[in-house]
This record gives sequence, structure tokens and C-alpha cells, in this order.
Amino acid sequence: MKIICNTARLNEACQNVQRAVSSKATMPAIEGILMKAEAGQVRLTGYDMDMGITTVQEARVEEDGAIVLNARLLCDILRRLPGETVSIEADPRQLCTIRCGEVEYQLVGIDAKEYPELPTVTEEVPVLIDSETLEKMVKQTIFAVSTNDTKVVHTGIKFEVSENTLKLIAVDGFRLAIRTESINYTGEPLSFVVPAKTLSEVIKLIDEAEVVALKVAARHIVFEVGAYALISRLLDGEFLDYNAAIPKAHSTEVEVDTKTIISAIDRMSLMISDRVKSPLRCVFDENVIRMSTSTTIGAANDKVPAKIEGNRVEIGFNNRFLLDAFRACDLDTVKVTLNGPLSPITVVPVEGDSFLFLVLPVRLRNEK
Repeated sequence: MKIICNTARLNEACQNVQRAVSSKATMPAIEGILMKAEAGQVRLTGYDMDMGITTVQEARVEEDGAIVLNARLLCDILRRLPGETVSIEADPRQLCTIRCGEVEYQLVGIDAKEYPELPTVTEEVPVLIDSETLEKMVKQTIFAVSTNDTKVVHTGIKFEVSENTLKLIAVDGFRLAIRTESINYTGEPLSFVVPAKTLSEVIKLIDEAEVVALKVAARHIVFEVGAYALISRLLDGEFLDYNAAIPKAHSTEVEVDTKTIISAIDRMSLMISDRVKSPLRCVFDENVIRMSTSTTIGAANDKVPAKIEGNRVEIGFNNRFLLDAFRACDLDTVKVTLNGPLSPITVVPVEGDSFLFLVLPVRLRNEK
């Protein structure tokens, strides 16, 4: 194999592909990037057996071929090369020579035959999503994904695709996040769960395209983002019946300025840490939300003006969970609904149903 390509473009492609490379593998080949040259282009692939990223870059191919090179070392070299073009040549012994100006490296590669094949997804009709919309939806739900592997299906985000509608759902046992958007889709309804790690990597590639194409099979999904294709396994298991978790009625309704309540929770959070834990006490009454917390290092109090209708409620929360929910809101004003001190709180738009964030309360010390 022998190729000549633009150094900056090859470097950028390798850095992106490297994110799918396994750092601790029993199979040496998947610690590398597969480089395959043919027909005026070079295909780069990284794959950790759960997720793979592949891309095709233009190159002057003087000899077809393929080799696997250690991903970390290859990326470190490309990042430091001084010239505009780089040549990469591999011989039948898997010895690879990288040249750029006066710089020359020789790397011992691995036979491309040892690299595992990526799964194939043959779905011909993709789901097309505006890239900014997908990025926003993922960022507004991924905070609620479970980090506990006891129920693996909840370590991902559930996608529900129906006629002209896309819904993303995340849950971790203490909170729930739902985002809904309109899309142009008239195919069969789809439901699948994508690992959070996969979606984090998709978001990093999002600048590459205006539209992301999703191709879904029984066990895998492909995200086509510009010049990149990211393939991932889907998560199996029974996802929470999230509709049953949402309260059907409420006794208190609140409208509050989003930035104001975020700032107040943030101030209260200065007194709470993993070392000194304490609930954030919130009293909803008489058009004011009174917040307070008391720990071994001190206490704090604050008031937030709000429009409150219904019963007085005194309720406790994990401060970080409540803060995450309000930070995920992209509106100036939001509606909060409550049904007493022991039922979940929901944060929704004043009008519409583009999002719903649910947080379970924590028991306050004076409650029995």
C-alpha cells in the first residue's frame, strides 16, 4: 500500500475515527485504525466491537492495500507532522513508513486480515433528522441516562419514531427526560435504544453535516454524518413504561423564569456536595418558591418569585437532579406541576409538549 494525502485532513479523520478504538483490548488489531487504500481514496475504520466509526478521504493511491496501525501512535504522529502532505507506505511484512518533509517514521503494523468486519445494516429507507435538532434533543435527555449497569437498557436513550414525530426518552430510576420534535417521516413506526456513549460520539461529529441519516436494523444502527458513518449495537431489554411514571393529575401548578430558578438552585448547591449531602428544601406557596438547605458546613436560603396556583407544597429534592432538569429547558419560562410532597415534580413548557422532565422527590427529615 502507498498513499499520499493532505496531512491536516488525514489527521482530522484519524482523530475522529480513533474515538471508536478500544484502549484495552484482548485483540491487538482493534487497538488500531484500519487503513484501506483503493480507487483514489483511503478508508479509515475504528471499531471496539460495540461501536465503529468509518470515513473515506481523498488520496493519491499509488498502490492499493490495507494495514492496521496503532491508533494512539498514528494520531500522535499525524498531529505533529510539519508539512502539508504525507505519504504512507506499507510493505508485505506490515512495516509502514510515514514520510512528511524531512520527517520519517517506521511503524510495525498488523495484517488487515486480523481486523474484525463491521456489522452491516441494509435498511434502504433512512430516518432523516436535522443535525441541530438531533444534537439539541440528545443534549436535553442524556443527563438522565443511568450510569448503573444493573439494567443496561437504561444506559441508553430510547428513540420512538412515528409518523412525522421523533421522541427521545432517558431514565435512571430517579428522573425522566422526554424530548419530542416533528420530523419528515412517513415510514413504519420504530422503537430502539441507543447507548449513550454512541450518541455522545454522534454529537461530536455533528458539525460535519446538516442532516443525519439513521439506518436501523434488528441489532444495530448506523448514523451517517457527512463523510462519517458510525455503527453501533442497540441495547436489548425492557425499557421503563415511562408513560405510567408520569403523574396524571396535579394539585399545584407553577410558572417560573428559567434562568432565575437555575441561579437560585446553583447558589443553594454551594452548601451541598458528595461529602456533605442534604436535600434541597423547596416550599411552593403565595407566588414564591422558598429554597433552603442545611449541612454540617452551614446553611443557605433564597426566594424565587413565581406564579403559583393550587395547594401549598413543601418538598425535598436532590439539588443536582433538579438543576439538570431546569438547565435542559430551552425556554425563558417553564411550568412546574406538583401533587404533594411525595409525588414526582414535572417541568414542561407553558405551551406545547416539546419536553417533559420528571424528578422524584427525596424525603425531608421532618417527614414521617
